[in-house]
Amino acid sequence: MPRGIIYAASCAVLSCVMTAAGAQTWSLDGQASGWLISNPDKSPVSQTGVRYIPDLSIEEQSVGGMDAYLELSVNAFATASYARRQVAQYDGKVKPYRAWLRLGSNTFEVRIGLQKISFGSATLFRPLMWFDRMDPRDPLQLTAGVYGLLVRYYFLNNANIWLWGLYGNNETKGWELAPTRTNRAEYGGRAQTPLGEGELGLSYHHRQADVSQLAQTLPARAASTDLAPEDRLGLDGKWDLGIGVWFEAVLYHQQTDLPGVKYQRQWTVGSDYTFDVGNGMTVLTEYFRSENPEEPLASAKGIGLSALSLTYPLGIIDRLAAILYRDWTNREWYRLLTWQRTYDNWSFYLLGFWNPETIRLYQSQAGSNPFAGTGFQLMVVFNH
Repeated sequence: MPRGIIYAASCAVLSCVMTAAGAQTWSLDGQASGWLISNPDKSPVSQTGVRYIPDLSIEEQSVGGMDAYLELSVNAFATASYARRQVAQYDGKVKPYRAWLRLGSNTFEVRIGLQKISFGSATLFRPLMWFDRMDPRDPLQLTAGVYGLLVRYYFLNNANIWLWGLYGNNETKGWELAPTRTNRAEYGGRAQTPLGEGELGLSYHHRQADVSQLAQTLPARAASTDLAPEDRLGLDGKWDLGIGVWFEAVLYHQQTDLPGVKYQRQWTVGSDYTFDVGNGMTVLTEYFRSENPEEPLASAKGIGLSALSLTYPLGIIDRLAAILYRDWTNREWYRLLTWQRTYDNWSFYLLGFWNPETIRLYQSQAGSNPFAGTGFQLMVVFNH
């Protein structure tokens, strides 16, 4: 199995490093959370859930100056969903969350295993969300990882180069509509360099997309359309010009004759600024566009989304945040208001939402969603 191979390789490398290593330190941390969602249109209590993510980390400093770091964690959760005049639905899983080994120094690192790979300049709408599914509305910022190898080198002027190879990731990631073909490797890289008062990045990724399920929804076509080589090219930048400004742009190309998926363009522009009002109010806004043209530079219809985020600290332990989304294509609004109180190890969240009955904000979200409609969520989090 691909995942078993990655685990075995991680353990083998770790054993070699430990043999020649010096002092060893380890820690066992964790995050426990529980939540309740109320959507009166569905049920007074529409969902309850608990989650625990224990995290074991081991670090060793070798004689040659290279250090080794191992992180192992699992995601254990259980949920119960309720709706009027329907039988309650229960779900629960225990699955790997992170399992990666790092070997490196101040300027170089190699990571292997189940890890989070994330980059880019945008915050709310991320065309470069290639390998994760972080939702900016999620207070815990949880996301599944990918199995693979990541190599990074950092130059003295803060420029850096990334190279990666992925294997054994058979579910969709990021904005993907079709998963990667089973037992096929993915690979790519990124180069990032300082430019003026900011930085500029160029990213590339290649994979073999399994479009067989997409083909089933369209008129009958040749079997060769089941496998579509896909290339992605991304460009992003971020600068501090008194206000923060940034952009991300990605072009997808799939070698397939399926209509509407041969090319895809996505881009985001955004800015933020902290106003000297009270304790300081941070305002962030982004505009996102996604299109499926027949040719890379051809005009095409698409979807357009805007977002406005406001964050205000009420004091040392309290914070208010609000996010307002506008779907210009479907003429819909999405609204979220969050109050957070934080003590030493405890965090409390109260979220109020007012959304359409069918969530279409992100492609990775299906029509059934606990945040559809109007309601609130109460969440309690304990970190140790």
